[in-house]
Amino acid sequence: MTPTTTEVLDLAALSRHLDDVGVEQQGPLRAELISGGRSNLTFLVFDDQSTWVLRRPPMHGVTPSAHDMSREYRVVSALAPTGIPVAKPITMCPDDSVLGAPFTLVDYVVGQVIRTESDLAAVTDDAALTGCVHSLIEVLADLHQVDPDSIGLGDWGRADGYLERQIRRWGSQWEHVRQPDDPRDGDVHRLRARLAELVPAQSATSIVHGDYRIDNTILESSSPHRVRAVVDWEMSTLGDPLADVALMCVYRDPVFDLVIGLDAAWTSPRLPSANDLAQRYAAVSGRALAHWEFHLALGYFKVAIIAAGIAYRQRRNDDATDGAGDAVAPLIAAGLELLGSPSR
Repeated sequence: MTPTTTEVLDLAALSRHLDDVGVEQQGPLRAELISGGRSNLTFLVFDDQSTWVLRRPPMHGVTPSAHDMSREYRVVSALAPTGIPVAKPITMCPDDSVLGAPFTLVDYVVGQVIRTESDLAAVTDDAALTGCVHSLIEVLADLHQVDPDSIGLGDWGRADGYLERQIRRWGSQWEHVRQPDDPRDGDVHRLRARLAELVPAQSATSIVHGDYRIDNTILESSSPHRVRAVVDWEMSTLGDPLADVALMCVYRDPVFDLVIGLDAAWTSPRLPSANDLAQRYAAVSGRALAHWEFHLALGYFKVAIIAAGIAYRQRRNDDATDGAGDAVAPLIAAGLELLGSPSR
């Protein structure tokens, strides 16, 4: 059951904390729970003048969620002065001294999130839609140009070996989420081995978002739909920028709808193709798309394992829905095809 606002958010304690860190308030604080459940709880907090977004872990299992929030707050704080569009950080409490759990507070960004096909349908101007996607690409290219050392993120991740670590990480994750006698096991191991065999030198080291697509941004409500803020930085680290771009392109595959269980805006045929996205990024960033098939295949591998993980949790919760599991085989097959290694 989702808790009520009053059960998990002591507004008087929060107000005192804001006073202590020098955040002015106009009138009493009010709050509204806008998302919750097993993931972090998210509240809209406001007074008579300002509106903020507060995130805190759920009532149980706080340690991983707290870690994710602290990482997200750190990267947003570091990027805020660079011009990369992020929500302005206000304060973070890393312990339970104020609200009984860690929390972060950032400015509320007015705009729209285009998550589903129906959200996308509200944007009727195709030229405006193409402009929106171009804005997304430009922001990602700008992010990859930021020098991590110059903003205090030189230790955000290891500077090299990103591609090898990604193969090991997601390959290891498969062993945890696969079904007993899984019929897909051979193809998964075949793709993992092929990726390990063909891994190229890292093209560069940059800050990567790790989950970049249209629904992880807040867009201007009116045309032109420029990016007002990039959100969901939990997967961010230092890595290969081409892997970041390739994953964004893989998310364009219609099979991704099965992974997330809805008709996603990002898979719509109204948007530029994955190849168009990649070419646009190359033109804007000046980066050559070297070893592009490898990066795409790695993206397919990662999304396939993510899908298997979702299906694993569905099985444990006795959820009859298994759309995510149905996505694993075609995603692995796409990765194998890119690397010239047919399944079976």
